Parts: sequence; C-alpha cells; structure tokens
Amino acid sequence: MDENHAYLEIESDAWEKEVLHSDLPVVVDFYSDECPPCEALAPKYASLADQWHRDVKFVKVFRQKNRALAESLGVRGSPTVLFFHGGQERGARLTGGIRRADLVHQFESFVGPERAQEIRDGVRPIHSSCDVLILGAGPAGLTAGMYTAQAKLKTVIVDGALAGGNVAITHQVANYPGFSKPVPGWQLADHMASHAKGAGAVLREAVDVTSFDPEAKAVVIDGYETIQARYVILATGNSPRPLGIPGEKTLKGKGVSYCATCDGKYFEGKEIVVIGGGNSALEESLFLATFVKKLTLVHRRDAFRADPGIQEKVVKVPVIEPLMSHQPAAFRRLEDGRMQVDLIGVGTGAPRSLVTDGIFVFAGMVTNPPPGTERLARDESGAVIGDEEMRTNLPGIFVAGDVRAKRYRQITTAVSDGTAAAMAVTKAHYG
Repeated sequence: MDENHAYLEIESDAWEKEVLHSDLPVVVDFYSDECPPCEALAPKYASLADQWHRDVKFVKVFRQKNRALAESLGVRGSPTVLFFHGGQERGARLTGGIRRADLVHQFESFVGPERAQEIRDGVRPIHSSCDVLILGAGPAGLTAGMYTAQAKLKTVIVDGALAGGNVAITHQVANYPGFSKPVPGWQLADHMASHAKGAGAVLREAVDVTSFDPEAKAVVIDGYETIQARYVILATGNSPRPLGIPGEKTLKGKGVSYCATCDGKYFEGKEIVVIGGGNSALEESLFLATFVKKLTLVHRRDAFRADPGIQEKVVKVPVIEPLMSHQPAAFRRLEDGRMQVDLIGVGTGAPRSLVTDGIFVFAGMVTNPPPGTERLARDESGAVIGDEEMRTNLPGIFVAGDVRAKRYRQITTAVSDGTAAAMAVTKAHYG
C-alpha cells in the first residue's frame, strides 16, 4: 500500500494473488513514466483510492517494468485501466485522457446504487485558491500559463481533455515558427505543455467542469473541487462544427468521426467519405489517404476553399476522389454495418447515396465559451469579445485564443493572445 494513498503498487509476480484472487473488485492502472496522460490520471486515481478503497481494491502496475504481463493482457498503451471482479475482467477498458466520472461509473456497477450514494455523500468538498485560473489548455492557455507562472503568479490550468487542444489531434503542423519541417501536432502540444509545467503552472487535465462562476472567479471540477482565483483567462478554444443532419448525432463515434488522427487507423484498407473543402478537410484527407483504399472528398461548392498548395497535393493522391457541388443530407448505418451518406446535388437537387465504411466531417469550428459566462459580451457567432489586452466586459476576466472574437484563428494567433492576456494579468496584479 502506498504510504500516502490507499492503492497498491505491484509487480508481475503478485498479479494472481492481488488481482485474480482478490475478494474485492479490482481496478488496475497500467502506467508509464514520461507519459502526460498518466500524469493527468495519477492524482484522480489516488483521490478515488482514498474514497473507495473499502469497496474496491486499487492497483498500479508500472508497464515498462512489467512488459510481459502487459503484453499477455493486450495492454499496449499507457495509461490503460482494467477492471476485475471474481478473477475475470469486467467492463470496458479506459485509455488516454481518463476522466474521474468514467472510473466512478464502473465502481458504481460493482457496489450498487445505494452503497455508491453513501460513498458520494462522504466525499468532502475541496477548496483551493490561486492567482490565475486558466480555462483551456490549448496553445493560448498554455502560453498564458507559461508567462504568468514565470511571473511568480500561482497558476492553475484546467481542461476537460488532455493538454494541447486541437493541436494535439492535428496530424501535421506546417507553419509554426521555429519548425522548418512539419511537426506532428501532438509533439508541438507536448512541448507547449512541458514548457508551461516547467515554468510552474499546474495542469488539471481530463476533468469535468461542473460549473463556472465569473463573478466569484471560481470553477468547480468533478463535482466536488472548487478552485478560486483573482484573475481568470478564458482559453476554451473551439470544437468541430456539426452538420446538424439526421443520423449525425446518433452515429458520432459509431462510424462518424471528426478526428483523423484519433480514428484514421481503424480504416486501414477501407473506404471512407470526407465532408469539407477547407484547409483542415484537405490536410486531414492527405493523412487519411495513407490508410484507406478509397477516399471520396465531398464539397458543396464547385471549387475547394483550401490553399492552392494543399489542393495541388490532394490531386496527386490516387485514392482521393473529389465529389464537388454536393452536400450531405443524412447519415445512416446499414444492416451489414457499413455507412450510407445521402447527398443532394447543389443547384440540381438531385439525390445521390454513397455506401462507405466511415465518415469524417471537417466543416469548420464553433467556439466553446464555458458554462456560466452568459454575461460576457459576445459577437454574433458566440465568440467572446476582448480588447487588445484581452480584457472582457467583466472585471478580472480575460479571453485568449479561438474562443475570442477575431478574424484569424491559427496556432500563432492563439499564442499571441495568450501572451497578451498573461502580460495584462501580470500588469494588473503587480501594478
């Protein structure tokens, strides 16, 4: 048992005794070092172990030192969390940016609703404070956090996902200063997060933001922990714009994807349809083309909107077949498990259907103002309005990055916003 927490660290030789022959249900965290998602999970895992250890045994296994065990269980990445009961694996495995709520959901299935409620009722609320609270750990938030932490301001960065924002799930970044050759998005995001943490910023990743009170400058995460600050920087970014057509919402994650880096590998040797005609759609199509045998690129205009250089690359890829002047009307799943895209000819109204294995949508982005910010001034698109120093209309609340109302949204402009917001906060704090 860890001397500070109620979990057990084991080696392979203790697996059978501690996991397979345990009288209690067991949750097992296979982790690695130099693993940001593992670092994000560790404090949540320790906290849950303290709260649930009487009903669930918590075990940690260092994957790099116990490779044979991990491979025998089919564990190929870190962190990977497994659940056992009665010597058998139960429930779905969790990987990547693991949320506290996902772990609790499985624990509740082990102990039943009444006992689960007793444990929830016994969780003590936690309150902490900081100088600067940053909502969002994309390029804007990480840059702001780096600057404010370097200025000796206690800084906490909160995000519902892992650090990096949309950059972390971008295949290649080709226009970031200092990288003359394209850099993988995850790598650039990792460098930014490491820089912010190295400066002293505290990252709280893959948490659920329960509520945000801009007047109190306080956020509640995971339902029980309140963080209050003197200044808040909103850097919650944007997310893929849905098409709003029948079948899209119900099939999201079940054949409809918005992330090539996340899901492209699942379509090796298959056929897919990509919806979109801008830079993102064509760039992600180039990445997806390395996996699939056929990619139909559907765009509602008669010409792509992407930069000419990207278009030139796309036309040279034989597996990519453009289909212009068509827009999607509905997504369907067929009885054989494949997908169907119903299309309408733009200008003609003629119906057409494509049968495919998967659908990727890249139709632009929408901003993500956090809940509780209705009093913030916004533009017609919902983006938060900030001045040249990133100040909003609410005292002590600043805005940066793609959630901000502005003309251009690039990684470089997000970094610029984050810098300006941090310097304005530092000036306000020190006078």
